[in-house]
Amino acid sequence: MQLMKSALVALAVCASTVTSQAAEVKIGVAAALSGLAAQYGAAIRNGFELAAEEINAAGGVNGNTIRLVVEDEQGKKEEAINVYKKLIFQDKVLLIFGPTLSNSASAANPIAQASKTPVFGTSNTADGITAVGNYIFRNSVTEADVLPVTIRKVVEKEGVKKVAVLYGNDDVFTKSGYDNFAKALKDQNIPVTTTETFAKGDVDFKAQLTKIKASGPDAVVLSALLAEGAPILVQARQLGIDLPFIGGNGVNSVKIFELAKGASDNLWVGSPWSASNDTPENAKFIAAYTKKYGFAPDQFAAQTYDALHIVAEALRKVEVSGDIARDRAALRDALPDVSWTGATGPFRFRQALDKAGKPAGYDADQEPIISVTKNGVYEIVK
Repeated sequence: MQLMKSALVALAVCASTVTSQAAEVKIGVAAALSGLAAQYGAAIRNGFELAAEEINAAGGVNGNTIRLVVEDEQGKKEEAINVYKKLIFQDKVLLIFGPTLSNSASAANPIAQASKTPVFGTSNTADGITAVGNYIFRNSVTEADVLPVTIRKVVEKEGVKKVAVLYGNDDVFTKSGYDNFAKALKDQNIPVTTTETFAKGDVDFKAQLTKIKASGPDAVVLSALLAEGAPILVQARQLGIDLPFIGGNGVNSVKIFELAKGASDNLWVGSPWSASNDTPENAKFIAAYTKKYGFAPDQFAAQTYDALHIVAEALRKVEVSGDIARDRAALRDALPDVSWTGATGPFRFRQALDKAGKPAGYDADQEPIISVTKNGVYEIVK
């Protein structure tokens, strides 16, 4: 009888050990899976799911399984706030990825900072996102880092001497893009022939494009999301504007070939990722993604895929205790030191500053790749 009791105690201890070692780590994903930003959200979710499957199939992180808790924030500020509250206080996730748009991030990230929950943006490139505080991270390279390099390359390759500017003036991302375009153009002494604006939901851009054509630019600078960017390209080509378009992060998606079919050539963009970037890590990602989903990935899928691997690397240095506040703080402390080479190339974080010039969150420290669209693909420009 004593021997049986000892065996039962041993089994209980073993089971307890296995249970403690094989915890389930909940990671929140706030993505726009419906609405106008769903073109980005679907790819974002796919990238996370592929990475989670790979990590879990390889034994998880320190024996722990990653479970994604995915919520649709619809590309709306109000929904992003609601989703953050649910993920933080109800689901008690360790970290939140998202939201999709910079507009939503500006509204929701302060909630995460106040509750000391790490947030990791994979598609927010507007200024000020990480200035909120030290719990805010992103691996999406900022427009401030990318746009000057993109302009410089177009000037070099296309002999551009003057440009027209077209941007959305009622969105944090597109307005930030405009501000960074304007600064880069001024810094590089490139004259602007005219500056035109549009609003979310607009479908007719012929008036602005007619003014742009009449102003005689060598290229058009465009700060827009896909919903407006694609029809702008179509209508521009219809009006005979066959100039280079210099775009930001918002139009850097393979969806542009579908949404602006026949009118997507000669669009110049900068990004840390390109389908044409021939590295072993990128080739592996593209092959796995294409096999799983039946179509090619885009920048947004690549950045989410890398982002989960970056978080997994940080988690390897964290002993998950079950105390959510303690574990969130430990993960926040581990993230800044992570270096990772993935689909988007070598990655590390760079600390950002708040409005007072004090250390805040963390931005991506990566070099952009400049590409131009041609015959339905993005070609890297050397």
